[in-house]
Amino acid sequence: MSHTYHYPRPGLTVDVVVFGLDEDDLKLLLVRGGETPQRRWSLPGGFVRIDESLEAAARRELVDETGVSDIFIEQLYTFGRVDRDSRERVVTVSYYGLVNLSEHTVTAAESKDAAWFAIDDMPTLAFDHNEIVEVATARLRGKVRYQPIGFELLPQKFTLTQLQRMYEKILERSLDKRNFRKKALATGLLIELDEVEQDVAHRAARLYRFDERTYRQLAAEGTYFEV
Repeated sequence: MSHTYHYPRPGLTVDVVVFGLDEDDLKLLLVRGGETPQRRWSLPGGFVRIDESLEAAARRELVDETGVSDIFIEQLYTFGRVDRDSRERVVTVSYYGLVNLSEHTVTAAESKDAAWFAIDDMPTLAFDHNEIVEVATARLRGKVRYQPIGFELLPQKFTLTQLQRMYEKILERSLDKRNFRKKALATGLLIELDEVEQDVAHRAARLYRFDERTYRQLAAEGTYFEV
């Protein structure tokens, strides 16, 4: 496939901000190596091929650099500051993704390292990636309040305590336990299971799962889950 253009054109890349959650922190998946200036940590990403869509490029780069696949991702924002890459003119389309850490093993590429960092303790990143992370974090904190995307960070079966902790980590504030549980159960989006936690030192808590079918129905009707 050949193309002829009358004007110089910038390179086009994708970058993916991948969030994960453990017992202690909201985390961020970073890579280091390859052609990154000064071998700084950066977001997974790379150039878009001529025959692929933006999302396909984002998913391909994520798999190639970290081994993470089949996750929720959504387009975030386009970053095109002229000097964002000192080597050449590059415009990047960013995505953010959410994963359950226990279900996705990170495997570094041959030329790069890959690791999880707590969002509050991440290094200074290459290019304008710190700015991209800030925009992605703000988007996550805003959207998780009215759409249940946060369930992507949890195991398929979870306790109400895990659910509340997830929201507290993302929103960076404490939530009243009684009010939160009342609100969460009133949404109709939680299915109570006939199961409890296993192998825990404390009293085993009831397990729940997210009712995606009901959510899609409510969303189609214009009803949203709000914390």
